[in-house]
Amino acid sequence: MRPPLPPFTPETARQKVQAAENGWNSRDPAAVAQAYTPDSVWRNRSDFLTGREAIVAFLTRKWEKEHDYRLIKELWAFTENRIAVRFAYEWRDATGAWFRSYGNENWQFNADGLMEWRLASINDLPISESERLFFWPLGARPADHPSLSDLGL
Repeated sequence: MRPPLPPFTPETARQKVQAAENGWNSRDPAAVAQAYTPDSVWRNRSDFLTGREAIVAFLTRKWEKEHDYRLIKELWAFTENRIAVRFAYEWRDATGAWFRSYGNENWQFNADGLMEWRLASINDLPISESERLFFWPLGARPADHPSLSDLGL
């Protein structure tokens, strides 16, 4: 089980989104993969994945490329067992070039609170270092850091 469990309320949907944000900000592929069913199906940009092993491999490649990764997720909508989020994350590549990636995700959960479907659409925007907005030590975003809405994103 991975609480909070469906059916979601406004509060439990926000808790699920925050837990996902915290997990991804850990940049620990094996730990993140535990939030998904063993046969979870993903579409991430143009990548199509099935299962935790594929998720771990994908996230390992992702975070080897995306240095200084910091992510903010925000609840967009929810139903009984589905949640839609919008997100942005900042990262730099091996040359030091900075990017802000924007996207939307649709999630579907099983009765045990594990995500069985994740559909993500993402766009990357090159930014200068002076345009960065996400400043906190690597790891979970501090509670007092502005949200996407607070930042005007």
